[in-house]
Parts: sequence; structure tokens; C-alpha cells
Amino acid sequence: MVASPLQPPAESRNVLGEPLQECGCAPLTGWFRDGYCHADPGDFGRHTVCCVVNESFLTYSRAQGNDLSTPMPAYNFPGLRAGDHWCVCAARWLEAYEDGMAPPVRLESSAFSTLEVIPLEVLRSHAA
Repeated sequence: MVASPLQPPAESRNVLGEPLQECGCAPLTGWFRDGYCHADPGDFGRHTVCCVVNESFLTYSRAQGNDLSTPMPAYNFPGLRAGDHWCVCAARWLEAYEDGMAPPVRLESSAFSTLEVIPLEVLRSHAA
């Protein structure tokens, strides 16, 4: 059975072990641009952490070489603003956490595989 374009596979679970919930559709996020933070083996960055981005994280990310604020029309990317929900790479979120710059996390919308990179206690400490 194939999932519809705006739904993750039925077996997708979040970090709490429950069905994965949508992260965001305005702008449309996710490795598959389906609104969900799930990935496949081709997603080496593991875009599985659903965040509520804030100005400090956007500034931090830009300083790390990943400008998420600037629109990129060629990729249909409007640029993020504080308050947007976005699927962030697990390793990048952990790096931001270690540097004191991690944005809030939506646990219900962060994929179970995130736990291979970030402990649940750490994610819970930043729950939105």
C-alpha cells in the first residue's frame, strides 16, 4: 500500500512511539516535502526533528553555513521565519543543542529514528 503524498507511511512512529504527526505545510517541510519529518536511506542528513524555528536558531544555522532564512525561488523555498515549523537534521539540532541554540521540538512530529542520534530526555527538555 502506498501512502498518499501528504501522509507518512502507516508504520511511521514519533519519538514517543505513537503515530507520526504532521510537522508543517506552510512552508511545506520534510525530506519528501510532504509536511512530515520522516526519511529514507537517501536522507543522509536525517531530517527527522520537527522544530519551531526561532530567530536565534536561524541566525545560528546561517553562521554554520545553512541559511534557512533567505528565499530560494528556484527551489520553491520561501525562507523561514520565527514560528515556522521545519524538519531539521538530527545532527544539526544536536549541534545547536550543545551550543545552547536549539529551537523547541514538537515531539509528536519528530520521527522515531531521531532517537538514534538524540536521547529522548534531551528532546523532552526542549519540547514545544
